[in-house]
Amino acid sequence: MWESEGLGNEDMLWASIAFNGGIAGQQEAPCGVVSSATVCLGLRHRCPIENKEMAKQARLDARQDANEFVQGFKDKFGCITCLGLLGISFSDDEGSRTLRESGEQRAKCDSYLIYTIEKLYELAGE
Repeated sequence: MWESEGLGNEDMLWASIAFNGGIAGQQEAPCGVVSSATVCLGLRHRCPIENKEMAKQARLDARQDANEFVQGFKDKFGCITCLGLLGISFSDDEGSRTLRESGEQRAKCDSYLIYTIEKLYELAGE
């Protein structure tokens, strides 16, 4: 996504790297893809902060897009927390290993990622 937002480098990836498993594995936090998407939306609407009126509108637009994204994600998947989406705590070693080995975690997380990418493009009007 960083290329589509005109960043031209891996800053977006690194800015969101700690969102794996919620925030740093704290699953009570929003899913990492949800957090990353809202960072992306903030970057999409960035503008010179010196232009107060433009910056005010950009903040409103970013917040509106983030709200639409989060609400759509909740409507589709039922919640936004990592724990709620996966249904198992990473602190349950056996359960989380079973989830990983079954491929269910990857399948679920991939569906969250695909939805997010499609929604970000939709919000950009592409």
